[in-house]
Amino acid sequence: MLVSRGVRRHNFLMFRAAAILALTILLGIFSPAAQAEILWSDPDSRAIHATPVGQDILGGKVKRDDKASDVLYFKFHVDPLSDAANEPYYALFQLCEGDTNRLGVGNALEAWGYSAAYASETGPSNKTDVADAEEFNLKSAHPEAAGLGAYLPYELVKQNQERTIVFRVQYVPGGDDLITVWLEPNLTHGATPENQPEILTTKFKANASFDQIRLTHGGYIVGDPNHREGNGWKFSDMAVATSFNDFVVVRFWQTWWFFGLMALFVLASVGGAVQVVERRKYQVQLQRAQQQHALEQERARIAQDLHDELGSLLTRISLLGGLLQSDKHNPKQVETHAEKIADSADQTVRALEEIVWAVRPGSDTLQSLVEYIAHFANELFAEGPIRCRLDLPADVPAHSLPPDVRHNIFLIAKESLNNVLKHAGGSVVHVQVKTDGGDFKMVIADDGKGFDVGTMTSDGQRNGMENMRRRAEAVGGRLNVTSEAGKGARVEFTVHFTG
Repeated sequence: MLVSRGVRRHNFLMFRAAAILALTILLGIFSPAAQAEILWSDPDSRAIHATPVGQDILGGKVKRDDKASDVLYFKFHVDPLSDAANEPYYALFQLCEGDTNRLGVGNALEAWGYSAAYASETGPSNKTDVADAEEFNLKSAHPEAAGLGAYLPYELVKQNQERTIVFRVQYVPGGDDLITVWLEPNLTHGATPENQPEILTTKFKANASFDQIRLTHGGYIVGDPNHREGNGWKFSDMAVATSFNDFVVVRFWQTWWFFGLMALFVLASVGGAVQVVERRKYQVQLQRAQQQHALEQERARIAQDLHDELGSLLTRISLLGGLLQSDKHNPKQVETHAEKIADSADQTVRALEEIVWAVRPGSDTLQSLVEYIAHFANELFAEGPIRCRLDLPADVPAHSLPPDVRHNIFLIAKESLNNVLKHAGGSVVHVQVKTDGGDFKMVIADDGKGFDVGTMTSDGQRNGMENMRRRAEAVGGRLNVTSEAGKGARVEFTVHFTG
């Protein structure tokens, strides 16, 4: 009971600690944070060709004027169908305020590479005042080679080489807005504007007020009406948001709910492991308690045997010694008393042997039990008129027997053999043991005078029979006694051992 209470209390404390940890983690995972917002998006692919003015695709969902002071992020993906061979041409993600072009990002007309148009300043490597639209080349992680060990400060547009562009507008009321463009930025989990490489980050100023977004494409060469600007561009995955984080691609294993499930799984695993460990500890403690209880029971039985059987035998020897002393002048009585003393001494020796066998290490097996029953039968009938025949199995299964089971089975055999010796009056007793897996069968049969099982002749016989039946039931076995007058007796005991 004390062991059980201690284990339950320990399990409760472990469960409480795990619950507190789970709650802490879940609060961290599910705690509300400032969420950004996708203001507008168009994931579909749009192919544009020869659209010098373009059409509004925003539909008035987002707009900013010269009074704005917040920050917006724009994203689009391009698949160029025109090549550098088609230059000069332009293809722009164009912000417009009414019909007035504001900031455009893509490929400016005279830039011949990824660039911005209609900026408030001209890039260091760009021409100036091209069609009243100042251009600014975009830095790239894939700059064009300009000779051995030299590179141009921009990337040429190449057919079938897709790129993603993200740009940020920090609106400045009444002044030029601050623009930051990232060409092919890192948009994986954990990406931020601050950790983007400098090599693909371009900063400049422009007027980015807008109430429309148009996709424009066109080109010309003065004096060359046959110039063709190529097959255009494909724009896709376009969006306007209030945070860079809205464009970050988060795989399912990087999501908060996945981390939450993993946290719960880990906690469940830890809790399960704790329960398994605690259950095993409890089972070990329970097993030790059961072993201690069995040991105490065995000690109590041995003490009881010493008190009862050995005590009575030694008391009888003492009394017979006293009678022998008082009848020392009567030779016939002296001989009678001496025979009784010798018989009691033999019984005492056997009782001591039985106790020593019971407590000796290695006696808790079925093999030891069978061997000791055979030894006891041989000793009991060694010098008497009854011959003992043993029929034992060559190989006995390696079953471990609890002390009480071993003791009760032996006492059934002992009682049966003593009855044969005292009452059968026959010439042969047959002791047979059979084992088959977990099944154990013991038969003790004699060829004596037999008896009527229904009408025992003495209280001693009835008590002995009841004791054997009670011991058989105690170990989960079955006892069957058959006998007829003049045909001997047969005691059959069977039991099944589990484990």
